[in-house]
Amino acid sequence: MTIDYHAQTVLLTGASSGIGASFAAALAARGSNLVLVARRAQRLASTADGLRRQYGVRVETIPFDLSRPAAGSELREAVADRGVAVTSLINNAVFGTFGPFAESDPERHAAEIAVDAAAPVQLTAAFMPQMLSAAHGFIINVAGVSAYFPSPRMAVYSTGAPENTRRRVTTAARGLAAELPAHTSVHPRCLGCGAAFRHRTNRLGGRPAADPAGGWHRSKALALTGAP
Repeated sequence: MTIDYHAQTVLLTGASSGIGASFAAALAARGSNLVLVARRAQRLASTADGLRRQYGVRVETIPFDLSRPAAGSELREAVADRGVAVTSLINNAVFGTFGPFAESDPERHAAEIAVDAAAPVQLTAAFMPQMLSAAHGFIINVAGVSAYFPSPRMAVYSTGAPENTRRRVTTAARGLAAELPAHTSVHPRCLGCGAAFRHRTNRLGGRPAADPAGGWHRSKALALTGAP
C-alpha cells in the first residue's frame, strides 16, 4: 500500500491525547491535513495549535460527543460546514467501564456501546462515499487485545458479553477489507493496542498511573502511517 500523505485529509476521533494524539502527530509530520474530533474542546484546540505551528498543515477541530444517536450524519455535516473533503478515517475514540456488571449503570453501558461500536460504523458509512471518490486513503479502526479474551469487570468492553465493542470494531475492519473491491485505493486496517493511557485509566475508575505503553503506541502509529 503506497499512500501520498500530502494529499490526505484524515478525520481522526479521540484525537486530543493518547493514541489519537500520536496518530495526529505522525500524520502531520507526513504533511497530511487533519480533522480532529474529541469531547474536550480546550485540549483539542491545544493539540491542533501545536500541530499547525510545528508542521504547517491545516488542522480543523470539532468538539463532539460520539455517543449521540446520529453521530455519523451530524459529524459529516459539521465537516462539510468547514469546507473539508475527507480522504481517510481513523476511528480511535473509545471508553470503557470497570466494575461488577450487576452494579453497573445501564445508561453508561449504552453510551459505551454507542462510542466504541456504533460510532465507527456510522462514521465509516457517512464518509465512505467521499473516501471512495478521492480514491486514495485508508480506514483504521483502533481496537485492542481485549477483543480476543474476556476481561472480568469489563464485560461490555471485552469479549465477555454479546455487545463486545472491541471485537465488533475488529471484525468490521476485516469485513470491509473483504468487501471493498481489489481495485479500490481505500484500505481498511485494524490496530490492536495494549495497555491504557492515564486518561482512560481514570475513566475506567482505576488508579491513575503513568503511561507504560506510550512509546509503543507512538511507534505503532508511526508504523501504520509510514511516518519517519
